[in-house]
Amino acid sequence: MFEMTKPAGADTTQRILDVAERLVQTQGWCGFSYADIAAALDIRKASIHHHFPTKANLGRTLMARYHATFAAALDQITLSPADCASKLDRYAGLYSGVLSDDNRMCLCGMLAADFETLPAPLRADIQAFFELNERWLAGVISAGRKAKTLRFRGSPEVEARLLLSSLQGAMLVARTFGDVARFETVARQLLGSLTRAPAGAVASLPRDHKREAKKRPEGAETGKQNAGIRAVARGRRPTASRASSRARRPRRAEVFQHRAR
Repeated sequence: MFEMTKPAGADTTQRILDVAERLVQTQGWCGFSYADIAAALDIRKASIHHHFPTKANLGRTLMARYHATFAAALDQITLSPADCASKLDRYAGLYSGVLSDDNRMCLCGMLAADFETLPAPLRADIQAFFELNERWLAGVISAGRKAKTLRFRGSPEVEARLLLSSLQGAMLVARTFGDVARFETVARQLLGSLTRAPAGAVASLPRDHKREAKKRPEGAETGKQNAGIRAVARGRRPTASRASSRARRPRRAEVFQHRAR
């Protein structure tokens, strides 16, 4: 399974970021403090404040690192000789790789849950991360359509948003069950829908209507309507259908009653 690689480095700054990233991914932005980081690294809180004066500073640095790491992973997938469907599969593997590591969530997915409580600059960083993903997905999906290996309706941009939102949501639900396989099953189904031809209009109809649609020549109803329009344009009343004429004729019993009067 394809996993993200992080830049090497074991200095105090990187160690703080490593612990902070894990805490955000497992407990959320509001679920940890500098005391938690200090306890995990066996250092004083003052040391953390030396590197990151505020939690907002820590969050922005954390986001910058995560964004760069994820972008590098996307570049690796882009440069691979795999087809577009396989590239999307590897993209989903980024999420399952994180989820399988101590049941963690995507960093930005967790931060998005606390979006209203975050500083404005950090909100902008999260939006930039999701926009990066949407652009990359739209590019791969568009290339797949051109190569006729991916099939979908609508624009690549909308399909990219659907895919990103679905994977983030599937990750969140799978995390509640502690079951990575649940996420992977949903991801396979989701990506598989892009390699199958979309159902046509006739295929989506009930069985009886399918037979009717096959028997009725295309444009038959439109032809009747056009004939009526032409008749009105010539100053004549359109000819009613035989069934409608019968409905307006008086019944024989009614005629006898009228004559009897």
